[in-house]
Amino acid sequence: MSERMTISHVGHRGDGVSDGRFVPYSLPGEVVEVAGDGERAALARIVTPSPDRVEPPCPHFGTCGGCALQHWASAPYLDWKRDIVAAALRQHGLGAEIAPAIDAHGEGRRRVTLHARRGDGRHLKVGFAAARSHAIVAIDACPLLAPSLDGALPAARTIAAALEGIGKPLDIQITATAQGLDMELRGAGRLAEKERLGLIAAGNAARLVRLTNHGDLVMQREPPTVAVDGIRVPLPPGAFLQATEAGETVLAGLVLEAVGKAKSVADLFCGIGPFALRLARRAKVLAADSDAQAVAALAAATRNASGLKPIRAEARDLFRRPYLTRDLKGLDAVVFDPPRAGAEAQVAMLAKADIGRIVAVSCNPGTFARDAAILVAAGWKLGTVTPVDQFKWSAHVELVASFTR
Repeated sequence: MSERMTISHVGHRGDGVSDGRFVPYSLPGEVVEVAGDGERAALARIVTPSPDRVEPPCPHFGTCGGCALQHWASAPYLDWKRDIVAAALRQHGLGAEIAPAIDAHGEGRRRVTLHARRGDGRHLKVGFAAARSHAIVAIDACPLLAPSLDGALPAARTIAAALEGIGKPLDIQITATAQGLDMELRGAGRLAEKERLGLIAAGNAARLVRLTNHGDLVMQREPPTVAVDGIRVPLPPGAFLQATEAGETVLAGLVLEAVGKAKSVADLFCGIGPFALRLARRAKVLAADSDAQAVAALAAATRNASGLKPIRAEARDLFRRPYLTRDLKGLDAVVFDPPRAGAEAQVAMLAKADIGRIVAVSCNPGTFARDAAILVAAGWKLGTVTPVDQFKWSAHVELVASFTR
């Protein structure tokens, strides 16, 4: 039996909400009919559609689990992203000016992770996971991907077919680089020589610039690089990058603005250096990250760049070995951009440090708010928080915020 209800708002995961029940693909103000009597209901029919409802651009929307909100107009969707940040701050008793969310999708995603599975035990499928399921939705195109990822889907199918005989589920990460497509495989495990030779042939047929398996080099036509503010950076296998070039540019611009005229800056959780390299055009930089390969790539880029002030790049686990207050002496500012888990241990040290300014970049408003509360309790003042949306049509939102005393 179906039930009629009115949607009050969209929850933080992208589902419509009515009296505590969640209805995927519904929008505020809509009258809908739903099926099912659990906390999550299935949308059966839209009785009264929202004026903000738009036609989804992808034929797989609603089946593929990659997008939650293709059916929502841009303005209310971006307002919702801002509201996610505001709600996270409220939960920790924090008040701050929250700027309008910035659309940083740009040309689209420059990295993607596809999955290859035998969905029915017989036919190999390559695509994305279905919504709330381990089943794979086979796709031929994705509107989220940048033109630089053209060829990624057929390349993934070629590689998956070459390894079909091992019968293992594969995760296939593909990154657009200056030289072409770079692919990292996960799930294949150790390969026999015959399988490895077949994979080399498939990688060449797919015109990959590099193919690695759990970080182990399988084939390479030339070393892949990415440009960071015009500086060529070697890309480690499977390395983290901001999802879109526009996203990196927007986040970096906000960081530089917040740092201001600081002459000595630490960039913590620096990755391959999207902030550190830009900061070094005007300040001395201490850059640290637990990913030793990323730190080595940053150091190599620094050696081959001109016009930069000194960068000291250090591989350091900032969760287990955060910089202590004495390590931070002499710094004018600290930038930190941790993984989704946040930076609680390092922030506890920053809270007591004698520095002029702290700039936070976060992909998780919840852990950001937790860490921000530590700083505020220690006497730091939270400035403007700017949401940044580079994960279009998803429930993810990033942000940049500054703290002063």
